[in-house]
Amino acid sequence: MSARILVVDDEPGIRAALTQLLEYEGYEVKSVASGHEGIATYKQWRPQLVFLDVKMAGLDGMETLKALRAHDPSAMVLMISGHATLATAVEATQLGAFDIMEKPLDTDRILVTLRNAVGQASLREENAELRATIESRYEIVGSSFAVRALLEQIERVAGTTARVLITGENGTGKELVARALHKRSPRASARFVEVNCAAIPGELIESELFGHVKGSFTGAIADHAGKFEQADGGTLFLDEIGDMSLAAQAKVLRVLQDGEVTRIGGQRPKKVDVRVLAATNKRLEDEIAAGRFREDLFYRLNVVPLSVPPLRERRDDIPLLVRHFVALLAQQDGVTPRAIESDALDRLRSLDWPGNIRELRNTVERLLILARAPRITLADVERLVGVRATEAAVAPALGGFERYHSYEEFKDAAERAFLLAKLREHDWNVAETARAIAMPRSNLYKKIERHALAREHAS
Repeated sequence: MSARILVVDDEPGIRAALTQLLEYEGYEVKSVASGHEGIATYKQWRPQLVFLDVKMAGLDGMETLKALRAHDPSAMVLMISGHATLATAVEATQLGAFDIMEKPLDTDRILVTLRNAVGQASLREENAELRATIESRYEIVGSSFAVRALLEQIERVAGTTARVLITGENGTGKELVARALHKRSPRASARFVEVNCAAIPGELIESELFGHVKGSFTGAIADHAGKFEQADGGTLFLDEIGDMSLAAQAKVLRVLQDGEVTRIGGQRPKKVDVRVLAATNKRLEDEIAAGRFREDLFYRLNVVPLSVPPLRERRDDIPLLVRHFVALLAQQDGVTPRAIESDALDRLRSLDWPGNIRELRNTVERLLILARAPRITLADVERLVGVRATEAAVAPALGGFERYHSYEEFKDAAERAFLLAKLREHDWNVAETARAIAMPRSNLYKKIERHALAREHAS
């Protein structure tokens, strides 16, 4: 689609010449003779670019520019003037004009400036669409009492500098809460930096958080800014904080106390201004009692506790979430959208969803891909979802009890079937599987080796 361009000039000859040139170049053009007409046409037609004369009878170009920018701060305006001065150029630029050109207009300069302006406007629109796509991906969807209460708490705490500890089961959307807090905070224009404490090996977590200097350890081939430095002025989200090593916890506590971070191998501390949000699926009070989490760090982080409800406590949101995921998958992943029949939605609402929203999203994607008709029916849900993946995998794997000669033999077979089903459920992501079943990753690796578990490959 060609760009829309509005010409606002009280000289008929200028309007005609610009219209002819721009239409020849393939642009869609409208022209008007006054500032008032220009403002009205802009509001109705929404052009990508405006050519605006500085000196006009009635409402002049500068006043028109002010009105256009007040209505749309992103309005792209090229000023044209028969008597341009430095003062006029400065004033126009301060009011938000993209450029100012003198009459008589030079065709080559018009076309070069026009291409630059249209390119910038197109880039701005693409960025706006990208931001909208990203925001829809991280949108908290739901109208249940539990979600409304959570959103109210987010609104109340977002504008403060208070640290927040977000708790909830795997897949409930703790990251969405953290992003919502950042987006609604005075730091929204600064960086949101996320660290998954469970996914980073213990020997690397300190370097990841605090950075290092070149040569401080084997493999440190250059200076590296840690996540605290990267988030300076913004928000740092420590996901799965309950899996952080005690050594790293002590250093995080020191940063929270002093507001300073020292890179590994470095000598001079650096001041950082970071709002820390943390999340965990563990009960940290139990981790403290077991000696795996520092009590003083817990109290530093738990200034405002927010609990994210599991999906089984907000079943009324499931139809909204299903429709949201259908639209999102169609927009982002190119999956063909389908309508979902009401009895199919009722069946989805009745399930327990131990994997919460993440499991529901994966299920919707599976239904969209594998359903045989344009509409997703109850039969599709029963065929593809009704028997949970773990149940379907474990039952045939175990077989009848008569095949086992001892309890130990049965226990080994059950453990193997369970681990295999869970690994399949999490697409063989060992770290994610270990978190889901509350097992140390090193233990899971040992059991995978012991049971000779291997990912199946499609033939």
